Amino acid sequence: MRPDQPQLRPYRPPLRGSRITSTVAKPVNFDHIARPYRWLEYLTLGKALVNCRLRYLSAILNQKRALVLGDGDGRFTARLLATNAAVHVTAVDISAAMLALLRKRCAPNSNRLQTLRASALTVPLHGAYDLLITHFFLDCLTQADLEALIARSTPMLAPKALWVISDFRIPSGPLRFPARIYIRSLYLAFHILTGLRTTHLPDYATPLAQAGFTRIAHHRSLAGMLTTELWQAPSQRPS
Repeated sequence: MRPDQPQLRPYRPPLRGSRITSTVAKPVNFDHIARPYRWLEYLTLGKALVNCRLRYLSAILNQKRALVLGDGDGRFTARLLATNAAVHVTAVDISAAMLALLRKRCAPNSNRLQTLRASALTVPLHGAYDLLITHFFLDCLTQADLEALIARSTPMLAPKALWVISDFRIPSGPLRFPARIYIRSLYLAFHILTGLRTTHLPDYATPLAQAGFTRIAHHRSLAGMLTTELWQAPSQRPS
């Protein structure tokens, strides 16, 4: 059954200017948390994030060319390559340590893997990808950077390509305030550990819809604080 579409806020296109430049000029550093990241994740949220990443794995088994942004230590990429024997993956990350772990986990299928150490906002890519994966990556971007990423990613995607997104969210109801406090504490921890400057969750639904994407499935977990969503690109590539 097709879920209801998200409510959209008025869309304002990103300003041209220095915010993207500053992100590229002074990247955050995830290298020193690469090895303990898996266990830190399990200690704080158990397997909740793993379950989010794998939620729609069965829906992407026919995809042939995947772009994976910010998969960290590569647990999802390894699972994707092992499950989909036809897919070729380009994995992009700014952390050399994270990419090293990703390559190690994906070693049995390294012939179908390309890794690029670069910012997702500037890495040179050539379409057409029929799958884009951003698991717990968009929440590291400012609103302006996220909108810039959507603008540069859309032309690289094949018609009706799938974009899988897992991320945190602020649920409605009585858990709204505790969730807001918890997510702020996560941003503070990552600022201390990595230098991440983002301080709040960006809105990806509005610019995605404005770019012609359609949300075709979604699943909420952890009392609504986690979401996994499946979006589909327009049937025609932008000219």
